[in-house]
Amino acid sequence: MVLLDGTLNRTRRRTGKENRKNYSGKSKCHGLLVISLTDGRGRLLWVSAVRPGRTSEITACRHDQLTAKLRAAGLGAIADLGFVGLDDSSPDADLAVITGYKAARNRPLTRGQKLSNTALAAVRAPVEHGFAHLKNWRVLGKVRTDPTWATALVRPLRVLTNREVSR
Repeated sequence: MVLLDGTLNRTRRRTGKENRKNYSGKSKCHGLLVISLTDGRGRLLWVSAVRPGRTSEITACRHDQLTAKLRAAGLGAIADLGFVGLDDSSPDADLAVITGYKAARNRPLTRGQKLSNTALAAVRAPVEHGFAHLKNWRVLGKVRTDPTWATALVRPLRVLTNREVSR
């Protein structure tokens, strides 16, 4: 079992038309999106290619075909509510991504669904710690480059972060 999440690393603005791609309307800031898989202790196991800030987490996972890769590896992932609907497999197949329940305007959550969401949130806490350690690197906040170049920076920082945390 692994933990799946995405985060927006705030960056400096770029100039011209390149500026628009990195603006996240959800977070109201410029940044680059990183999707990651962590273990139960918060160590970053895998980091996706860096995407512009306007990309949603679920779209990035679908583009990377993450559910197929998880099934091929025999892994299951626990994710937050931003990934509801990512695993569109048949009802007979094993779930690759486990998410909580969303409430609708006319359908509030039941007590069991609320307890399930609370349990999933407690299990997912280490992934937030892993991202916090990754965001400690000051160089990520100063990035103004293309997301493909930022990927070449984030992947070595993943290794350094794990080394720093395990000390």
